[in-house]
Amino acid sequence: MSIMFRARAGPSEEIERAAVSEGVDPELIRRLIACGRAVMPCNPIHSPEPCVIGEGLTVKINANVGTSRDQPDMGMELEKARIAVRYGADTIMDLSTGGDVDAIRRAILKEVQIPVGTVPIYQEGLRAARRSAVVDMKEDDMFSGIEKHAKDGVDFMTVHCGITRESVSRLHNSGRLTDVVSRGGAFLTAWILHNQQENPLYENFDYLLEMAQKYEFAISLGDGLRPGCVADATDRAQVQELIVLGELVKRCREAGVQSMVEGPGHVPLSQIEANVQLEKRLCDNAPFYVLGPLVTDIAPGYDHIVGAIGGALAAYHGADFLCYVTPAEHLSLPTVDDVKEGVMASKIAAHAADLARGRGVDRDDRMAKARKKLDWEAMFRESLDPQKAREFRKRGVTAENEGCSMCGDVCAIRMVQKYLEK
Repeated sequence: MSIMFRARAGPSEEIERAAVSEGVDPELIRRLIACGRAVMPCNPIHSPEPCVIGEGLTVKINANVGTSRDQPDMGMELEKARIAVRYGADTIMDLSTGGDVDAIRRAILKEVQIPVGTVPIYQEGLRAARRSAVVDMKEDDMFSGIEKHAKDGVDFMTVHCGITRESVSRLHNSGRLTDVVSRGGAFLTAWILHNQQENPLYENFDYLLEMAQKYEFAISLGDGLRPGCVADATDRAQVQELIVLGELVKRCREAGVQSMVEGPGHVPLSQIEANVQLEKRLCDNAPFYVLGPLVTDIAPGYDHIVGAIGGALAAYHGADFLCYVTPAEHLSLPTVDDVKEGVMASKIAAHAADLARGRGVDRDDRMAKARKKLDWEAMFRESLDPQKAREFRKRGVTAENEGCSMCGDVCAIRMVQKYLEK
């Protein structure tokens, strides 16, 4: 019996554990999972720590890791996964495309105890490309790839089922500046156009649901036609795909399969709220998983900041799950340090949204009280990154042990306290 069906039947040990972690009533978690407004990715083969993503819960963040053809070092990707977990990632996605992809995925699943996601079509598309071309992928290969990942214990998988012949037709004369920027989306768009056939993942969606029931992985409905620049945001192709995804969410729920919906992408600030509302309306409040969103296209090297700006606003308006963006986005495979910076930027965005929605206030209050007392150890304890805070505190020299090298002997807090105490 699937997690969703178990939730409909009544309380369970896994839901109790998730509720403790989330700090809410288990009945709330049970109801949200039962109706599909929250997901708890958990393939029993991997059996990660419970992580619930969805409506009214704390905003979760995902960190992508994975090799490339040019940098196939498994050890480096395992270290990235460890760093991501250490700094607060709630899930990991392995997007490896270089080296022994199967071995890397299995090593990451063994290394981390948080949910792990993958995009199986990457591996199958590259396998076909090595033989001849991506467009020569066989339907059986697409599904056998999904099953292989499921058997390894992958907890959630991105599947680009909303790319259909109709949605691809929206690209013609669309005026898009960047066409298709999703790798999986590009694989299937090219496949459809070359073969003049329907997307097998859409046409045989019931078979995919059977696999998800059998192995209990959650389906993350990928946004293969997401905008790749702010000028392309919220266009016909993106919205057409979202309409299809909403229909597939309903089919997932009927089958007792957990599902969430992936979203853009590059979106100007003025359109973020509308994008969240569109997803929630068309997909019946399914958990919304956004990449960024990136609110400008001109900041390579700083896209973790760009994504955090968009992510905070998206989460405030109801997005449930933020995929981190690193400083290396659009430029290169990220380093370990890039991964840390990306996780921290997304953690800040998620917490800022939670705070604005009334969650996590106590921690900010504790920080404020520590600052008033000039209690540096307490400040470090409340910091999202205590190590970095300590390093900055040590910079410079001050004779004022209680203050910092910014203000020295004219510390605003000390000055006012001195006279308030009289």
